[in-house]
Amino acid sequence: MRASARARTSSARRRTIRTAGALASAGLLVPLLGAAPSPGAARPPSDTDLQSAFAAASAEYRVPQSVLLGVSYLQSRWDAHGGAASVTGGYGPMHLTDARTALAAASHHSEGTEDPRGDTSRPAKPPKAHVPAESEVPARLKTLPRAAELTGLPAEKLRTDTAANVEGGAALLAAAQKGLGKPLGGDPADWYGAIARFSGADDEATAATYANDVFAVIRDGERRTTDAGQRVTLAPVPGLGPDASQLERMGLRKAPTGGTECPRTVACEWIPAPYEEFKDPNGNPDYGNHDLGDRPKSQSIDSIIIHDTEGRWEGVLKMVQDPTYVSWQYSLRSTDGHIAQHVKAKDVAWHAGNWYVNSKSIGLEHEGFLVAPDTWYTEAMYRTSARLVKYLAKRYDIPLDRQHILGHDNVQGTTSAGIPGMHTDPGPYWDWQHYFTLLGKPFKRTAGAKGGVVTVAPEYAKNTPEYTGCEKPGQKCVPHGSAAVRVHTEPRDDAPLIKDIGKRPGGQDSTIDVNDVGARLSTGQQYAVAERRGDWTAVWYLGQKAWFKNPKKQPTAVDAKGLVVTPKEGATEVPVYGRAYPEKEAYPAGVPVQAVSPLPYKILAGQKYVVGDKVPGEYFYAPTFDTAPHRVVRGKDMYYVIQYGHRIGYVRAADVRVAPSSK
Repeated sequence: MRASARARTSSARRRTIRTAGALASAGLLVPLLGAAPSPGAARPPSDTDLQSAFAAASAEYRVPQSVLLGVSYLQSRWDAHGGAASVTGGYGPMHLTDARTALAAASHHSEGTEDPRGDTSRPAKPPKAHVPAESEVPARLKTLPRAAELTGLPAEKLRTDTAANVEGGAALLAAAQKGLGKPLGGDPADWYGAIARFSGADDEATAATYANDVFAVIRDGERRTTDAGQRVTLAPVPGLGPDASQLERMGLRKAPTGGTECPRTVACEWIPAPYEEFKDPNGNPDYGNHDLGDRPKSQSIDSIIIHDTEGRWEGVLKMVQDPTYVSWQYSLRSTDGHIAQHVKAKDVAWHAGNWYVNSKSIGLEHEGFLVAPDTWYTEAMYRTSARLVKYLAKRYDIPLDRQHILGHDNVQGTTSAGIPGMHTDPGPYWDWQHYFTLLGKPFKRTAGAKGGVVTVAPEYAKNTPEYTGCEKPGQKCVPHGSAAVRVHTEPRDDAPLIKDIGKRPGGQDSTIDVNDVGARLSTGQQYAVAERRGDWTAVWYLGQKAWFKNPKKQPTAVDAKGLVVTPKEGATEVPVYGRAYPEKEAYPAGVPVQAVSPLPYKILAGQKYVVGDKVPGEYFYAPTFDTAPHRVVRGKDMYYVIQYGHRIGYVRAADVRVAPSSK
């Protein structure tokens, strides 16, 4: 280390030690991968410690404070996550990445056993995971070791000490600015190129999208209380505009777009999933990993399914390019929000575990892990995902609500036998309220609503239900904000949870396991109100009256309007289905009739369920690589899509009557 660097590092260490001491005394420093502060733990008395850390790092490395704050917000929204690593091995508010410590093998979608295609006309194939070698780990996942070199601080300190982490981010930004031959300090507008380089993106479009988003944060300003109780403010810088010419000297590649179907405001790359023939292990002809279609001409696209990958970027890309695996339309990268498209929207990907849903949906996979609340979904990924969804929704006339923008965990099993194995991603830690705010459709009380329907809308950071099973079965998860609310059989905290006879045919109790959706409402979902008592509200759920705590001081649901279905007059019960298939008379010769088999669920007389859509019975027959015999069968029977439990369901229109919600 050169003498000047040594002296600067010594000064930085002294400043970091002082700030770190303040943070430690406030209870902010948590051991690596340790538990985050519990909701009842003491919070720091000062609201300036983290803000001061940004100011000190800005002065030390001559990085405009607005630039430092803007970059950090896009990476972590200024949260520290208790020292835990993100899905891509990123630590702290600056999301400094350390692949040597945090990258590990993970299979895709380990939380369920479903056949992603969801159609018995083609047998399921076992998943094969790819574990990336160290040589495959890109530079964008190794920024923390580089920050350690620049600052002289130990890697451990950069992971666990919030102030040191901010300093490391400032050092990286300053090095990027110098590398571009530009002076330190000055106008934030002069840092566009350095911000783009900080993203670690290797293509020009992704780097530009990332820098544009940081500039948008700086221009608009932000104010937020972090997960450690710190209040941080970024004052707006009006009129700040991007200077894309700063990217010219960076030598980034031009990502192949391949006619991608993405808005211009995101970076989108074409990495195709293969439509190929092959032979199975027994030598029989087979094909994968999606089906060719002609949507929306042949059949409508009426929903978008949000998944998480349960694996890391490089490995997931290898899997979707394997013809013996499964597919989805888009993957989204955590570090910078980069998007890869694999399957055209006109074609049918195998992603949701329900063939009817696959045939009429688009699947988005987000780099992340359901069971690890602090392997966080970055703001960069949330923002590009929201732009993509808005674009697709406008293009295919898909309403921006939770009846049409579904989690994989909201997709119903096609038959009774398939319900227990259905997937549960993206899980209770996906922030639906923030996501829909980015979509321009935040969940709030509907004007004029009389209380007959509610929209689930807890405050994510303050809603911290207990979960188990994140690391080991039965072991408590780290307390964390959640988008989910539990439902009980009676209006009291110690009452049993609602049972799900589809998930547990033997009638066993629901649990608080992070993958158990049997007694769980999710933010944005709507339910018909059955009763209210004090701080408790009951809704109709899985054929039962389900109670959840909904106090006026901290409500977990708000009043809404909507159409509801109830059994037609004289009917005591109505069957619920996992798919909306046509009546047998609709099938032409050569297309096998698909059974319209009811699930173990029913709607009883007097119960009400919120309606999403009215759709015709429809089946896409596509069992072969050769598309000649493929058919879209459409019947006369009509169905309503309803919010039945945590998952959606389908009821025949002839079995129910529809009415506006009322108190």
